[in-house]
Amino acid sequence: MARTPVWKSIVSTLEDEIARGHYRPGDKIPTEAELATRFGVNRHTVRRGLSDLSERGILHARRGAGVFVATTPTEYPMGRRVRFHQNIRATGRTPERRMTRLETRPCDAREAELLALAPGDQVLVSEGMSLSEGTPLAVFESLFPVTRLPGFEAALREIPSVTEALKRAGVPDYVRTETRLQAEPATATQALHLRLAEGAPLLKSTGLNKTPDGVPVEFGTTWFAGDRVTLIFAD
Repeated sequence: MARTPVWKSIVSTLEDEIARGHYRPGDKIPTEAELATRFGVNRHTVRRGLSDLSERGILHARRGAGVFVATTPTEYPMGRRVRFHQNIRATGRTPERRMTRLETRPCDAREAELLALAPGDQVLVSEGMSLSEGTPLAVFESLFPVTRLPGFEAALREIPSVTEALKRAGVPDYVRTETRLQAEPATATQALHLRLAEGAPLLKSTGLNKTPDGVPVEFGTTWFAGDRVTLIFAD
């Protein structure tokens, strides 16, 4: 009776553990050295098994970061009404936003022009991460005109949804009037937040949101992990 190659046995074990949720989408699996010790084989044998899993789309290697359980890219609509929580829930996943910065400062000349303010007017800066099922999808920075949105900062500290916080500040609806996309390599801090290697490809999106009658309420920049989202443009 022919013996099963050891690398196939390793593949079978890892596949079973992934299927049972021991390693979830986006999780980093143990290193080659750790797996070699666990299974009592050399690293070449482990590498053969990991290669098979990668070729079949079960694992995904990120240069300098390790090997991760592959995730199905999240479809993310980019239209006149971009709503993070609504977009993620529509895919059947759980959305989450984690704030890393929320502070008020004077705006510069470019920010003033975009938000129809005078240079030096106060803006609220919101920075953080957007996640789906606990996996980071993007990091963001948004600017909001303080005097135009009374009570907005307090609302945003209480609830992480921009849409809901704007409603509390008297803005029941807003639309995206402009979106620009470009590719950028991840900085060291972006890579840390997104669990990527420094220099990994990101999709940078900048957009201006206004009330239906044309009053600017947000200028935002979002850096999406390139392999975790599929951006869909629609009206």
